[in-house]
Amino acid sequence: MLENLALGFSTAVTFQNLGFAFIGCLIGTAIGVLPGVGPVATISLLLPLTFGLDPITSMIMLAGIYYGAQYGGSTSAILLNLPGEVTAVVTTLEGHKMARAGRAGAALAVAALGSFFAGTVATLVVAASGPVLTAVAMSFGPAEYFSLILLGLIAATVLAQGSMFKSLAMIVLGVALGLVGTDVQSGQLRFTLGFPQLFEGVGFVPLAMGIFGIAEIIRNLECPEQRSGTASSVGKLWLTRTEFKRAVPSVLRGTALGSLLGILPGGGLALSTFASYMLERKVSKYRHEFGSGAIEGVAGPESANNAASQTSFIPMLTLGLPANAVMALMIGALMIQGIQPGPRMIAEQPTLFWGLIASMWIGNLMLVIINLPLVGVWVSLLKVPYKYLYPAILVFCGIGAYSINNSVFDVYQTAVFGLVGYALIKLEFEPAPLLIGFVLGPMMEEYLKRAMLLSHGDVTVFVERPLSAVFLLMGAIALAAMVVPTIRRKKDQALAE
Repeated sequence: MLENLALGFSTAVTFQNLGFAFIGCLIGTAIGVLPGVGPVATISLLLPLTFGLDPITSMIMLAGIYYGAQYGGSTSAILLNLPGEVTAVVTTLEGHKMARAGRAGAALAVAALGSFFAGTVATLVVAASGPVLTAVAMSFGPAEYFSLILLGLIAATVLAQGSMFKSLAMIVLGVALGLVGTDVQSGQLRFTLGFPQLFEGVGFVPLAMGIFGIAEIIRNLECPEQRSGTASSVGKLWLTRTEFKRAVPSVLRGTALGSLLGILPGGGLALSTFASYMLERKVSKYRHEFGSGAIEGVAGPESANNAASQTSFIPMLTLGLPANAVMALMIGALMIQGIQPGPRMIAEQPTLFWGLIASMWIGNLMLVIINLPLVGVWVSLLKVPYKYLYPAILVFCGIGAYSINNSVFDVYQTAVFGLVGYALIKLEFEPAPLLIGFVLGPMMEEYLKRAMLLSHGDVTVFVERPLSAVFLLMGAIALAAMVVPTIRRKKDQALAE
């Protein structure tokens, strides 16, 4: 592993890669600070820029945006009670109370240092587990891959926010969109509606930019800006000895919890922060301070948040399965570059695999430097009215969509998916499972066809092979764990009426 990490650092520590890692971390922090933007929308909008970059450089930049947003979200949450990211919602509970009590500097410091420690540990977890999982995955056949992808889709449905049935509908819609185009084996056209531009399928970038970028802009314009309030005095950006002693156990617990939950598909990232907060409230010696500014309520969730953001790369890099919408975008960015993520990636693209892992540690170090000294800059950024930001974003979207294939049709696709994404938001459908289904659907179909071809049409191959049967059983248990309580609840309500 040390030799592989040495290869990774020799790749990551070049002028170009360091520069783009810094740009990614800076952009990520900025969009984490700004409420209502988020890493999914930002990475969707920046995908066209990655075409002209080296694959390693583009992935390092996109990864920096992702975990940079987790850092940045805590700044506005602590100082202004405005969570820039969903994962920063928990931080507002104790962090803003600390700021109002004149301990904003301590809250910001423990958030940054806890995040750095958690990110470092989680990076080592990724480095250690990557080759092991890859070796296991190399023994998978088509039946195992089909069952594993199906398990991933079920987990994304079960763990997604909101209604499970709505999440399932989004998964199905994403899979259906992924099947648009020409069937590779039969050559038949499917769901193209007569448009020649769809013969090769729906564009990944127009879909992502529309569903997440354009739709988010429309939603933000619909809602009046709520950026009132002034930041408290930050004070000294350091911890007292007592605060440090109280924070250390919480950071360790949050790191362990986040490292584990980050691997889960769907809502593992958000789940880790809420789970860490609830754990701290139960085990902390100072649980009586929760609700009035307990430092454990910042240290634990922030550590869990950043550990989970790192370990969510594990299934993407080793199995080619996205743990969340951002990882689905990462897979899309790699596939655009002609690289198929999965178990063969570590052998075929070792510099990319280990360079990306090494860049995570470098990026975490950069984020500590970016976040603490530039607190005043991020607070000033919050004062920029959104009406000055969105026209530039829309122009950038149009140019980016057109530049992919020099096609106006891609611009139309982006606009249509923007309206679809806005409709989904209004109907309270979570769009993230759609993107996961879009990425995994074609892969699942391919492995299904291979498995059926090798078994001469015998469907029992999926239960005869032990690993495949285990994955299917796990999926059935996860689905039953969510469906059965819902059915019972509805029956009880019907009887009560």
